[in-house]
Amino acid sequence: MNHTPRIRAVSCIALVVSLGVVATACGEPDRHPLSAAPYDAARQVSLNAASGATKVDPDKPLEVTSKGDGGRITDVTVMDGAGHYVAGELAADGVRWRSTAPLAAGVKYTVRVSTEDDEGAPGVRTLFFETAPAKTFLTAEFGPEAGTYGVGQPITAKLSHAVGEGKGRAVVERAMKVTSKPAVEGAWHWVDDKTLHYRPREYWPTGTTVNVTSNLRGVKVAGKLYGGPSKPLKITIGDRLEAVADAEAHTMTVKRNGEVIKTMPVTTGKPGFETRNGIKVVLAKQQFVRMRSTSIGIAEGSSESYDLPVYWATRITWSGEYVHAAPWSVGSQGYANVSHGCVGMSMSNAEWFFKTVREGDVVEVVNSYGDMMDTFGNGFGDWNLSWDKWREGSALVPGSEASNGNVTAVTARLRPTV
Repeated sequence: MNHTPRIRAVSCIALVVSLGVVATACGEPDRHPLSAAPYDAARQVSLNAASGATKVDPDKPLEVTSKGDGGRITDVTVMDGAGHYVAGELAADGVRWRSTAPLAAGVKYTVRVSTEDDEGAPGVRTLFFETAPAKTFLTAEFGPEAGTYGVGQPITAKLSHAVGEGKGRAVVERAMKVTSKPAVEGAWHWVDDKTLHYRPREYWPTGTTVNVTSNLRGVKVAGKLYGGPSKPLKITIGDRLEAVADAEAHTMTVKRNGEVIKTMPVTTGKPGFETRNGIKVVLAKQQFVRMRSTSIGIAEGSSESYDLPVYWATRITWSGEYVHAAPWSVGSQGYANVSHGCVGMSMSNAEWFFKTVREGDVVEVVNSYGDMMDTFGNGFGDWNLSWDKWREGSALVPGSEASNGNVTAVTARLRPTV
């Protein structure tokens, strides 16, 4: 019984001896250059952008250069306060790094430069500079106003300055983000050099929340034109409400979320004033409007002239096409087309339609002898273009990440090849 403590003591002594042998065998390792803390590389690198009060011209490329012999640049990171990187290229010999993407205007940047000396020891230098503000700004006014809309409502963007065809349009599209919940495929389409429309491939799903933002601020668009601040937009999408006016059957059928909720007798445009075919979107609602023939080019006093008080008027084109009450033509509704281009119905049906639909809801006219609805300029005829044709109006390459409104992250840190 007295042997147990001795055995334990011997075991402990053996363990200590063993550890001592191991420590003696390993010894103190040689220090590797990379194990040391980075040295201050202030004397080893220079930047062509002055720090301090002087503001840098954003049109000039940024250059980081290694000074002296025996050292080189291994890594460069240029980032603004929002976390956006500036892409660049590092020479194979590590002597120079040069930006390959334009700087933003009126932005503060942080430059972190990593180096190594001729023995491989790491160095680091952090510099700061600010770019001069732009003199000409491009802003975007998004539409419609915040609220709830129908499934056919496009997003619009009115630019403060014209942007001609070329790289500038791609810059604008990438910076203007449209995100939705649930997510859907969509794209911008250039209507003209100052106007864009955005729509999904199919109608917006019921209950969708749509957010529109611009990341253009400070971004170079073209020449001396830089992006400015733009107010974001948020809208929601209501029920899927679709109305189909059949000019041959003289009826309008209204569906909510795919289910028919009402079919009404109507009259559409008579010969010479045929209602336009195609998909249209509700633009506005007026409980009362005075309709005069002179507004559509019919001379006052002619056989086709009119001046009428009209109630429950739902507007679907800017040129004056409405769905409205037409009590004077009730006898023809469901049987003949006698209007000057509008869809006319009884007072009670027009009131019901007026109170049922909202802006952005879809009204389609079929089987009319009239022309097709204009795609742009007379309301929202956006849905009359196929998806392929719609995509042709984008400045981005179809199928790329950018075509969905996402900007691919660009790595600014490029190491030299050795």
